[in-house]
Amino acid sequence: MELRPFKIQIPDDQLEDLKRRLRGTRWPDQIHGLGWEDGSDLGFLRRLTDHWLGAFDWRAHEARLNRLPQYMAKVEDAEIHFVHQPGRGPAPLPLVITHGWPGSFVEMEHVIPLLTDPAAHGGDPADAFHVVAPSLPGFGFSPAPMTQGVSSRRIAEFWRGLMEGLGYERFCAQGGDIGAGVSAWMARLFPQTVIGAHLNYIPGSYRPALGPAQPPITEAEQAFLDRGAKWAASEGAYALLQSTKPQTLAYALTDSPVGLAAWIVEKFRSWSDCDGDVESVFSLDALLTDISLYWFSGSVGASLRLYKENRLAPLTFEASERVRPPLGVALFPHELSTPPRSWVERSFNVERWTAMPRGGHFAAMEEPALLAEDIRAFFRPLRERA
Repeated sequence: MELRPFKIQIPDDQLEDLKRRLRGTRWPDQIHGLGWEDGSDLGFLRRLTDHWLGAFDWRAHEARLNRLPQYMAKVEDAEIHFVHQPGRGPAPLPLVITHGWPGSFVEMEHVIPLLTDPAAHGGDPADAFHVVAPSLPGFGFSPAPMTQGVSSRRIAEFWRGLMEGLGYERFCAQGGDIGAGVSAWMARLFPQTVIGAHLNYIPGSYRPALGPAQPPITEAEQAFLDRGAKWAASEGAYALLQSTKPQTLAYALTDSPVGLAAWIVEKFRSWSDCDGDVESVFSLDALLTDISLYWFSGSVGASLRLYKENRLAPLTFEASERVRPPLGVALFPHELSTPPRSWVERSFNVERWTAMPRGGHFAAMEEPALLAEDIRAFFRPLRERA
């Protein structure tokens, strides 16, 4: 596998075009006093846009991100952008850690050093990992797929090829949101290769085998299914649109940076442990760094379309199939609806199930230290087995 070092270098004309579009924004009306009830708040979006135009310094964030060792590699027919940070310790374990939507590889910026060099952050060097943090196809600097069929399952195959190309015959997997689905698929498809998988989200498409030959659904499991249906009715319109007609939405989000920001920032507020104040968890600069990556990539449509691919290739199980590699789950309290342990144990070999004290959907950004410690703790007993 050929590796090419990569540096982020957004052309000046793209920065100028962004500012021109921001200055020319055509703003909608909003009912007075409604706030975020109908979606992204007009007052907040105006302030975020003013910050994007005036105070936000992309070049400074670009330089900071370029301190991460980044590469491009061709894996089968996919060009993949990724961070590869070697670990510091007596025997680091290889770990591929995957982001989700509307995140990016930037989610992992603060958790990577905690995993690669635990001794420098008050931890045990024996817990070190070699960390690989790829950008999903069509996200950030991984080009958008030009063919159908690139679901989380297919991405799991890409990640296996990437890790093998880096010389890692066996490795660990971790992820949240779409990254949780990719990690679960890797454990399912490659049980001889994946040492274990750690998730901070249970994929929404996951369904164990059910039927007369299986244990009946428990009250807790039924309550979870009911919560999920209620949440989908009140909050799930974005996912229904992205998984059915992503191209229609792509026109708007590809053409309007404020439209893109509104679509993304509402999820950061709704899904994080911020009690309604998104800036209590994420700075405007942190939000805009992620949003800018979507804008500069020009491939937001591909990130939306991954929802359709995953709807067509869900993580469903038949009969008595089980995933053999151990699974660890970190349950952040403000995560989207999470099933009980019994639901996951119907298909997975759950060895760790941790209720976290705080945090939400974007765990690697919100609570990197808590997430890193749970990852270390889960894989600690697996090191000797590996």
